[in-house]
Amino acid sequence: MSMDRLLATWFYSGLLRPAPGTWGSAVAVAMGLILHRIGHFPLLALATGLVIVLGFWVVPRYTAGMADPDRSEIVIDEVAGQWLALMAPSFGFWHAGLTADNFPWPGWVAAFLFFRLFDIWKPWLVGRADRRHDTAGVMLDDLWAGIFAAIATIIAAGVAHGVLM
Repeated sequence: MSMDRLLATWFYSGLLRPAPGTWGSAVAVAMGLILHRIGHFPLLALATGLVIVLGFWVVPRYTAGMADPDRSEIVIDEVAGQWLALMAPSFGFWHAGLTADNFPWPGWVAAFLFFRLFDIWKPWLVGRADRRHDTAGVMLDDLWAGIFAAIATIIAAGVAHGVLM
């Protein structure tokens, strides 16, 4: 197996069935929680930036010569988008002074669920990026979904903490 395939499928998590995108997102959440625990928000932010760059580099390499660049086994885009979504609660916890081993479950669960919602639903800019049908679109739709999920997670946290507590 090639290094391009290893990275594009995010260590072969994109080969899991059914719903490889959901598996890729779940693996991304688990890895994101580990990154948060090791180095808090700054490490997660750095890793997110690196995986975005890596995704834009590896997706065209992996799909070169393929008719459809948006193959279901490619999940590095889910990792990038999911980590963008996770950055919202990670930043909030870091900013609030919580220790790195503290990442309460509502934050990461909300980031996961909102990301999957926007990635599947594909509203507005997510859908526009998906309709590009090129290697940049493979990454861009998930980055937009991650941004939307981050915003939705922040709003949900504001409602939960402002209204429910």
